[in-house]
Amino acid sequence: MQIRFQNSPAETKQMSTQQLRENFLVDGLMQPGKINLVYSHYDRMIVGGVVPGTASIELPNHPELRATHFLERREMGIINVGGKGTVMAGGNLYELSKLDALYLGKGTSSVSFVSNDPNEPAVFYLLSAPAHAVYPVVKYSKEQASPSQLGSAATANNRTIYKYIHADGIQSCQLVMGLTVLAEGSVWNTMPAHTHTRRMEVYFYFDVAPEHRVMHFMGEPTETRHLVIANHEAVISAPWSIHSGCGTANYGFIWGMAGENMNYTDMDPAPASELK
Repeated sequence: MQIRFQNSPAETKQMSTQQLRENFLVDGLMQPGKINLVYSHYDRMIVGGVVPGTASIELPNHPELRATHFLERREMGIINVGGKGTVMAGGNLYELSKLDALYLGKGTSSVSFVSNDPNEPAVFYLLSAPAHAVYPVVKYSKEQASPSQLGSAATANNRTIYKYIHADGIQSCQLVMGLTVLAEGSVWNTMPAHTHTRRMEVYFYFDVAPEHRVMHFMGEPTETRHLVIANHEAVISAPWSIHSGCGTANYGFIWGMAGENMNYTDMDPAPASELK
């Protein structure tokens, strides 16, 4: 498990492109037959990816956690962005189709992942945050995730937002998780941009065609930077940073947060007219 420490706005201003990528980009996350994890010290969020084959892959218990098992003091959200797969958690089986989500509460033991068809493997994206109380394991389909339409074709941001783990959906201690799918011809996400110093956030981009990229904007509103993102790559967004993107074609992305509150609308706007 890779460990990432926090970066302040002052030091981020001085970073080169390569330094920005080393500190904020999570690449190589989805690799066949492997599980990859990155521990961020922003609200101690763990970002993970699993692409299992016919053999199941078990969620390991890393020594850095100082725990009897991975979720002893943690909760986890899982969203599948690939073929059908199955998660075994606490002795129970949960089959996830594309864009289905599964929440695992604090104390869930013996978690493993397998693809139903190795020719169309599941692609499980994981987010895990510290938890202080136990909430039940819950599976959601995308149809259960309160889909709502935002934006318009005129502003190139016609999109559907699905909320899975949030105050009015799957209950959790502090994890908030959902995804956004942009319509064909729309490329902008999260514009106008915003910050929320009470929560960190992670963006994971999916359904980005091999020949396309997403330009992810980050940094303070008056000191913006950018990262060029390929399919199945994630960006760790600091609480002081904006998080917005524009692709060379439409795509989808999973957003996930942890921090002081779970209020989805708790944002500090950064209008486009004020960005620099």
